[in-house]
Amino acid sequence: MNVGLIGFGKTGRAVAGVLLESDAVNLSWVLRRSQAMEQRSVAEFLDIESSSDAVIMSMENHSAKELLDAHPVDVIVDFSSIDGITYYGNEAARRGVTIVTAVSQYPKEMIGWIAKLAKRTKVVHSPNITLGINFLMIAAKVLKNIAPETDIEIIEEHFKDKPEVSGTARTIARHLAIEDESIKSVRAGGIIGTHEILFGLPNQTVRLKHESISREAFGNGILFALNNLPQRRTGLYTMENLLTPYFQLGKSEMDFRRTKTTPWWKIW
Repeated sequence: MNVGLIGFGKTGRAVAGVLLESDAVNLSWVLRRSQAMEQRSVAEFLDIESSSDAVIMSMENHSAKELLDAHPVDVIVDFSSIDGITYYGNEAARRGVTIVTAVSQYPKEMIGWIAKLAKRTKVVHSPNITLGINFLMIAAKVLKNIAPETDIEIIEEHFKDKPEVSGTARTIARHLAIEDESIKSVRAGGIIGTHEILFGLPNQTVRLKHESISREAFGNGILFALNNLPQRRTGLYTMENLLTPYFQLGKSEMDFRRTKTTPWWKIW
């Protein structure tokens, strides 16, 4: 599976490293806005030993048509900005190239446009594409269904200079149908990202917490998505859609023993 990556900030670089080291995919190229580093080897820049010949290219020097004509891929992974998808979206959809975008806060009109792209190709959009966060959101919705009157608070912690409320925290609030005012923000040091949901039930509390130890977690989420997309039809998906089939109770005892003895990465 040939993959192109758009966006080469801190998270994009971490994701590029995970893709380079994966045997399941081939990173074909990385695209960024600036011309600096044009045609530089991705592996060399990241100081990773890899046989990949992927290079860094610039939007300023290549149209999406030129890029995909010269360097065709099966999937475009987007860690760029809100308007990044306007560069490649139509061209990718026209060719049936799968789109996986982890851009967090698209405006409503952009979401509508992305849904139109999904009528022509597979599109995955999740504001936070890590496995842990999406597991946390599914578990939180299950608990709220069990105890709908519970008090819920959301606490998000990030690095000192992050100005806005976490997009992931807003997404959690939306999924749980609670106001953004229920989000408490902590800014300190170099915290990559921590999200906690506090459920206040009668005589007890439940805390669901996810902590990002490194940005490579986003790359692991990308690999999970790519592994679970081939059997899907054209359409718009979230990470929750891809994870939900794994929430199956009532399996046979043999299946239960298998999950206990087989590493999760071999099952997935």
